[in-house]
Amino acid sequence: MPTSHRVCLLLLAAAACDAPPSKDAPKVATIQAKRVEPTDQADAPPATDKARDGKSDAPPVIVPGPPVSDDIVNMPDSLTAENIPPIPRAIADGVGTYSEARSAAALEWHPKEHSLLIRTRFAEAPQIHEVKMAGGDRRQLTFFNDSVGGAIYPPVGDGSFFVLSKDIGGNEFAQNWRFDRADGKLTLLTDGASKNSLGPWTRGGEKFAYTSTRRNKKDTDFYVVDPRDPTTDKLVAEVEGGGWSPSDFSADGNQLLAEEYVSVNESYLWLFDLATGQRTKLTEKTGDVPVVWSGASFTADGKGVITTTDGQGEFRELVTLDLATKQVSPLGPPVQWDVESFAVSHDRKKLASIVNEAGVDRLRLHDLPSGRERPIKTRLPAGTIGGLNFHPDGKLLAFSLSSARSPADTYVLDVQSGVIERWTESEVGTLNPGTFSEPELVTWKSFDDREISGFYYKPPARFAGKRPVVVIVHGGPEGQSQPGFIARNNYYLDELGVALLYPNVRGSTGYGKTFVRLDNGAQREDSVKDLGAALDWIASRPELDADRIMVMGGSYGGYMTLAASVHFADRIRCAVDIVGISNFVTFLENTEAYRRDLRRVEYGDERDPEMRKKLLEISPLTRAAEIKKPLFVIQGKNDPRVPASEAHQIVATLKQGGTPVWYLEGKDEGHGFQKKRNQDYQMYATILFMKKFLLDGVTE
Repeated sequence: MPTSHRVCLLLLAAAACDAPPSKDAPKVATIQAKRVEPTDQADAPPATDKARDGKSDAPPVIVPGPPVSDDIVNMPDSLTAENIPPIPRAIADGVGTYSEARSAAALEWHPKEHSLLIRTRFAEAPQIHEVKMAGGDRRQLTFFNDSVGGAIYPPVGDGSFFVLSKDIGGNEFAQNWRFDRADGKLTLLTDGASKNSLGPWTRGGEKFAYTSTRRNKKDTDFYVVDPRDPTTDKLVAEVEGGGWSPSDFSADGNQLLAEEYVSVNESYLWLFDLATGQRTKLTEKTGDVPVVWSGASFTADGKGVITTTDGQGEFRELVTLDLATKQVSPLGPPVQWDVESFAVSHDRKKLASIVNEAGVDRLRLHDLPSGRERPIKTRLPAGTIGGLNFHPDGKLLAFSLSSARSPADTYVLDVQSGVIERWTESEVGTLNPGTFSEPELVTWKSFDDREISGFYYKPPARFAGKRPVVVIVHGGPEGQSQPGFIARNNYYLDELGVALLYPNVRGSTGYGKTFVRLDNGAQREDSVKDLGAALDWIASRPELDADRIMVMGGSYGGYMTLAASVHFADRIRCAVDIVGISNFVTFLENTEAYRRDLRRVEYGDERDPEMRKKLLEISPLTRAAEIKKPLFVIQGKNDPRVPASEAHQIVATLKQGGTPVWYLEGKDEGHGFQKKRNQDYQMYATILFMKKFLLDGVTE
């Protein structure tokens, strides 16, 4: 899949917890969203009709940060800002250890030892560490300036090396490197320029498969390489499109299962014969309705494929696909929720799965090939789960779990006993996580009487009177807010007395395939109406102040924030747009080539005159004159998903119209801030913005 099922709302209020990686992108340690769409001052010209159509727009001029003073927070050199007043040191002091939480995401087992690679942060950016037992020390192995995305050991061998993936400055053009454990030596395995993924190993660990855009910067072709000898790197299949990913090798290493992602509603499974070059499409559409096939592992006998599909109903379920007959058979007891992901043990005798029950993840364990469910004796808190990984000996299963009162930490299930141990316990500074607010699942009716849900966090009871509200919208659009750890956002609850609402508007995953499609095409703004209905729900609650609402969102949630600023200008006080889409036409024209066609499937093709007209009509930039309430825009300069030009043009246009607008840009960041110093300053600036425009005059 081209993007993760979950993308961190670390975009929102710069959550301190590091996003733990999943299959091919970070798995979050906060409220989580699945599959998302991941200026400056003075004399920038106003956006003309031509600029709004994507042909021209000059970035505003960056104004230097405030002068150095003991009484204010000094802005890092890695940031540029416009219109942000000096931030009092008292704000940083007040945030204190809310900014010191970290997470520990399970990545990969050592092939022989019972030790794990995890991803956590002790300095500026998340790095690879090793932990060998429950409660054991975390030994740091990598020390880069930028985040490490993931790491994989071969399933067989002495564990003398692993392969890691990392980009530069958040540009998402990840490169694969061999890391030698003996001396820390790094060997580049990819071309140093294209976008590359990590993929599955052959059963004997001789080589692994990955995708790369090196041929034309657009299509994610398949390669294999023995990392012990980088000269073995070989292109094995050219494909068309940016949504391909390798899933599993056959026992002899000659066949490769792969997934072709077209949209959140449509994907296919393929079988590539690496010896002959033959490729076979294993799944097809059934009628006019597209079907999702997600994840793929060979069965023990090699005659079938274990996968998930929504072809049998509303939700994705575990099934077995017979390679000869193409017959689909259910695997395990039926579940009326989405099976988000699964992992199969190396001996193909066990399967672990994650089921999303109304936003709460449940871990399940099955025998193969029967699908019989095995008991798990340890009860886990409600939250989000990811990173399923069996040890090569099949006895242990590692995973990451995040809950409202704990950052994502690494847990290990003993497959035989059904007992779970917590291997890491990540710090939350000096705070007591037992006091953090637990979310309440709430619902409301939208304009068409459809039920919409969200997670609602109440501030402590010591805050009297009606409380202000921050509405935080996930990205995607096919993401989902879930009740994981909200990290720094606990500060808004516990110190400012602000309530938080995380809505899952139509188009969100987790509620069936019909619900996901309800914002497609001409129905795009129906999801904005769901946001309006959320404001009605706030007005109906006696403990909430409907006159003090701020909307905040990242990526597609940034678009929703801008749309709310247009449609509900008289109902909100202010808004925070983080790496958001301001104009669908310019977004589609300027997003990276490997993403463009995938996004056109979701939003529409801007090259079609009628669709272009519709996209411009619903773009917030077109109606920017209607945005009257203060806006804070946050952007990464190196963002490959939503280019910085999306932020530049909305800021320039609002300035021209006289709307108060703040701007913060990370010179070494991409689709959301990853480095702690930048996250901290974003948090301080957001608090100052809230105090000025949302909380002015509010008392406890």
